[in-house]
Amino acid sequence: MKTVAKFSTVIIVLVSLVSCQKTSSRNYQYMPNMYESIGYETYQESDAFGNGVEAQLPAEGSIPRGDFMPFEIENTNEGYAFAKANLKNPLDSTQVDYEVGGPLYNIYCGICHGNKGDGKGKLVQREKILGVPSYADVGRAITTGSIYHTLYYGKNTMGSYANQLNETERWQVVAYVEKLKADLEK
Repeated sequence: MKTVAKFSTVIIVLVSLVSCQKTSSRNYQYMPNMYESIGYETYQESDAFGNGVEAQLPAEGSIPRGDFMPFEIENTNEGYAFAKANLKNPLDSTQVDYEVGGPLYNIYCGICHGNKGDGKGKLVQREKILGVPSYADVGRAITTGSIYHTLYYGKNTMGSYANQLNETERWQVVAYVEKLKADLEK
């Protein structure tokens, strides 16, 4: 009986030792910094980056890379009136391409304003939004500048499309809206 108790004790000790050994991964690391990177606190004084501060605001007056250019006219009623009266399309008639502006208009504007600019888009037909007037309405008196300002900043319940369309695409859409307005007024 004593031998069975000793034997079972030895078996239990061996099983417990073997079960604790993990052979599925190495027990050593060649480059521990690749596995456990050093965490830097954001907005904390640090010598990690030569300037002493890790996350900084961009320099004043800097322009991000890409096709972004700042719009100089403010998002106010006065800015809208100024844009409506003075802003002109920088694209000449050879650069205006309705094959570019048309699909962009249908994607971003046609859902509310309708593909013909008559104010009868899918959302209006389904009564999800109401009160979208036609471009031909006399009271609208839209101009090149007012269309661009509205695309850039949005107006009333319409949001801004400055993030979805770059500057050239916005001007192409403006030209297409003017074409739709002219077609509706015929």
